[in-house]
Amino acid sequence: MRHGRFALGSALGAGALAVSALVLAPAAGAVEPQEASIGFDCGSFGSGTATLKAAQDGTAATIEVSTSAITAPVDVGAGAVSSELTLTKNGSGSTAFTGNSNPAIPAGSPVSTGPLNGTVAAGDSLEAKSLKIVVFGITVTCNATSAQSPGPFKF
Repeated sequence: MRHGRFALGSALGAGALAVSALVLAPAAGAVEPQEASIGFDCGSFGSGTATLKAAQDGTAATIEVSTSAITAPVDVGAGAVSSELTLTKNGSGSTAFTGNSNPAIPAGSPVSTGPLNGTVAAGDSLEAKSLKIVVFGITVTCNATSAQSPGPFKF
């Protein structure tokens, strides 16, 4: 009987400790805003706006990009776009988010790419400044023509 009470008490104590650890564990970081827009000029490939969607999990962050500045001239298969989004970091430095993940893009549709992966630290402020996309060996470089709206991503 004594062993049964001891085992039950130990199990309850371990359970309480596990619940306490969950309550006190730091939450995954949150980025604000989660969505922003920016103007891009892609030279002879066109110009237009881009929508950026950011997410954060600790020091890992992702940004998805969809832009009307570039349209697919032909059908582009999933995973065929290689991208690098360069962002101004904390007003002076820079950082890059990269990846080659994209949904299938039908001919004539705006190019979407991401999630692009990068690393962030608490307090980082990031604002897009350029986007390089490589599709079928053709490189398109787009430069920001406006400030990111509603403002930089704050991690």
